[in-house]
Amino acid sequence: MFSDFDFDVIARTWPYLFKEGMTFTLTLTAMSTLFGILLGTTIALMRLSGIMILEKVGTAYVNLVRSLPLVLVIFWFYFLLPYIGQWLMGTERPMTVGAFMSALITFSLFEAAYFAEIMRAGIQAVPKGQVAAAQALGMRYPQVMGYVVLPQAFRAMTPLLLTQTIVLFQDTSLVYVLSITDFLGAASKVAQRDGRLVEMYIFAALVYFIISFAASYLVKKLQRRMAVA
Repeated sequence: MFSDFDFDVIARTWPYLFKEGMTFTLTLTAMSTLFGILLGTTIALMRLSGIMILEKVGTAYVNLVRSLPLVLVIFWFYFLLPYIGQWLMGTERPMTVGAFMSALITFSLFEAAYFAEIMRAGIQAVPKGQVAAAQALGMRYPQVMGYVVLPQAFRAMTPLLLTQTIVLFQDTSLVYVLSITDFLGAASKVAQRDGRLVEMYIFAALVYFIISFAASYLVKKLQRRMAVA
């Protein structure tokens, strides 16, 4: 199988793979992480708010999203989001969303459920004595969360948040099923065009492995340094 392995196809196409494909993948990963953490933190606060309706809504969201396959959610949003936009906007035709925006909304909403559980654990790990002390100083609930609880929770949960981001980076390859030119999609196009499936898919797997392994190694080093601190 490897007797006629063509390294030249990789040398000729790697600028396209990284400029077009990897740029899309990293952009989608970074933006989905940002919005996912923001929404996930909001959901975590809802679940810990002590208000029954907010707790139930937050819990239902987390349980629902974590029970669905990601690829199914990607298909749902890609094909249904234009019609949802049409219904909300009252237009005659389905709203134009675009592949990138559809993928960004999908991954942000999906990953928010996982980030919410991470943040909920971080918030609950903050000693209750600190919350009581802040309240004794006259701080209101938003001030206690913003100045006392959330900074400590983010610091404690940073390794887990980064680990989930690595998982998100790997999961972005699923947009390939929508024919979006992410890194895997770009590799697949080259493979189909040049008839070099083995070379391109091995190269794509190797790139994903190197990036994920390096990121995981850095997260472990960060976790050890934070543990010592």
